[in-house]
Amino acid sequence: MKTMRRLIYGEILVAVAFVTLGFLSLFFFFDLVEEIQSVGRHAATGYKLVHALSYVALIIPSHLYELMPIAVLIGTIFVMARLAQSSEFTILRTSGLGPGRALKSLLILGLGFVVLTFALGDYVSPAADRTAQLLKARYTGRITVGQTGAWLKEKQNGGQFAVNVGELASDGVLHDIRIFEFDTRGFLMSMMQAQSASVSDDASWQLLQVQRTEFPAEGATTASIDRSQLETLRWPNQLSADMVAAALLKPERMRTIDLFQYIAHLQSNAQAAQRYEIEFWKKVFYPLSCLVMVVLALPFAYLHFRAGSITTYVFGGVMAGISFFLLNNVFGYIGNLQNWQPWLTAAMPGMIYSVLSLTAFGWLVLRR
Repeated sequence: MKTMRRLIYGEILVAVAFVTLGFLSLFFFFDLVEEIQSVGRHAATGYKLVHALSYVALIIPSHLYELMPIAVLIGTIFVMARLAQSSEFTILRTSGLGPGRALKSLLILGLGFVVLTFALGDYVSPAADRTAQLLKARYTGRITVGQTGAWLKEKQNGGQFAVNVGELASDGVLHDIRIFEFDTRGFLMSMMQAQSASVSDDASWQLLQVQRTEFPAEGATTASIDRSQLETLRWPNQLSADMVAAALLKPERMRTIDLFQYIAHLQSNAQAAQRYEIEFWKKVFYPLSCLVMVVLALPFAYLHFRAGSITTYVFGGVMAGISFFLLNNVFGYIGNLQNWQPWLTAAMPGMIYSVLSLTAFGWLVLRR
């Protein structure tokens, strides 16, 4: 059995590596062409070809994370179909490789791909993508979300704050800050505007060039509005740099633990977290799609191929894999609109395709 596993694992790893290299080369070319245009647009700010190459190289882990399941599917289908066409898999079956052992062997290999995909998505890709975004922002402009920036909410001592961050600079400094303070009844108490702010390690923001406006409380004897200007102001809060980055950067680029903490922050401040909950569970279940892909590829080993028919079957398998990812995205949007359970929204595509794959596998085993 060790020899059989070594043969199958070696073939699949080589095929998956070849498919991954082909896809990454294609994405690298397209990204570089787009960044060369950015070099022309931002040449005056010092954005050069070396910066474009660095940016494209830094987003490769994100592409690799997205491509891993589809690369596993194509590589495994190709190997299984080729072994079936050359009758090698038939020889392996007569040598003791039963359906159960074949499924178990592929699942073990799939677990290796699951660990690799999780490591890419939770450690390598977020760090590299954030570095890439900050590198590009240094020469092409700051990171922002539309024209209104990002909104966050913070509860303190019975009151609450609404915080608007306009932009995130490449050095991590926040710009165009607006902080609105409300009392327990929802009345506006004060407003602060700051040109910039830096997030400290002691759970506070250091605001610079602050304009503070205090409004009179309801029932106060005087109705005057107090305005003041400060060079610096320390504002204690629980909004960490990761939470601000989560509001400004794409949630799918965040680590699983960062998403979990940000969801807890949103829920504790009575904010809608459906979108981020779906992304959290997608991050949890996405690496497991590698197991779905190897199970989806296994039935191809039990098909009988004529000369030239292998291409059709491989193409059909690839289309099935692409449809899986399309369904995964569609379920994410529908679940967000219909307010479905986040874990069910993220897990349903994998469950559907796992059932279909196991059904096809069982039918082929019983029929053949």
